[in-house]
Amino acid sequence: MSVQKTLKSGPADSRIPGKERQKAMEKLNVIIESSARHVHVTKETLAILYGEGYELTRKRDLSQPGQFLSEEKVRIEGPRGGIDRVSILGPERSADQVEVSFTDARVLGLTPPVRESGDLAGSEPCKIIGPNGSVEISEGCIVAKRHIHVTPEDAEKYGLKDKQLVSVKVGGDRALTFDEVVIRVSEKYATYMHIDYDEANAAHLGGNVTGEVIVG
Repeated sequence: MSVQKTLKSGPADSRIPGKERQKAMEKLNVIIESSARHVHVTKETLAILYGEGYELTRKRDLSQPGQFLSEEKVRIEGPRGGIDRVSILGPERSADQVEVSFTDARVLGLTPPVRESGDLAGSEPCKIIGPNGSVEISEGCIVAKRHIHVTPEDAEKYGLKDKQLVSVKVGGDRALTFDEVVIRVSEKYATYMHIDYDEANAAHLGGNVTGEVIVG
């Protein structure tokens, strides 16, 4: 389990029903993971990039069940420049998606929108280049919206709902509070928060870091 329970100090509000009062007193402390630039590809795109019938080589499992970092790397290009050795995450998806930070976007010469994964309509185009060929996607490059994957059990325990926006407070020498963090609830998830490297560097985060989820 990736969460811990602490009790909020001070007396409980007796006007809140017992079950809801208990939830209000509990705080979710979530592990925060920093995501580097990466690419998700379809089976058809993988065949162009690496050859017909090619399959991704699993390097290591990620925190989300069934997701993995592959050995395969690609180059991504925009109108101003390119970035080499960008990892492909598996397994294959139904749509190509390139996730970068705003710092990466400046190198590429792109202005990608901040979006949840899979929300690609009207996002930026870019070129993905592999050892066997290249693909120009008309949309699919985004800056991922900061989010927390939450199991249904943890959502129920801490009174959280899918698509709910919360804040997450982190300490340290560059302590800050991340606002507009979207909750994503699914039985396919493990409870972890994901931010990109720009956000992690702003808060000087590294290693096994947790943040306190603040609702309301």
